[in-house]
Amino acid sequence: MFMTQLSGLLKRISEKEEFAIEDAGRLLAQSFMSEGSIYMKGFSEMAAIETEAVFGAEVLSSVKRWTEDTQLTEADRVLIATRFSDDPDAVHLAKKLAAEGIPFAAIASKKAEAGIDETADVFIDLRLTKGLLPDDDGGRTGFPSSIAGLYVYFLMKMTIEEIIAEYEEG
Repeated sequence: MFMTQLSGLLKRISEKEEFAIEDAGRLLAQSFMSEGSIYMKGFSEMAAIETEAVFGAEVLSSVKRWTEDTQLTEADRVLIATRFSDDPDAVHLAKKLAAEGIPFAAIASKKAEAGIDETADVFIDLRLTKGLLPDDDGGRTGFPSSIAGLYVYFLMKMTIEEIIAEYEEG
């Protein structure tokens, strides 16, 4: 049952966020054309995305982890990933990047309150606001935000690689 619900979630993301994922890939690929870096910051369980990007089997060459000490340039781009769009730490980073004029994309599930979805140059909504399965207590369980985030990351990564290949050919 979980697999069925998870497959449905990933399909919804693929269908509903296709253009945002492509736009995010283009935004992040700009760093390669201008000899900048892509910085990743994943909050809480979404740190899995930055770990995959930096240490995974197929890393992009100029991807780095964002830290408080990171000195960004106008050539750099940032990807923020968090569970919900109203995460205070993510919103704080988003406002800082916007104030510095650093373009960034964000991955999160949109909440009703304004958050990083309002500040990001490109926002990808994971559309995951509750667990996928009902539990015995009337609630929901199975909240695969990191799986959904990694799925989006890989789609963006493939877009970035296609753009870089075209750039290097041309």
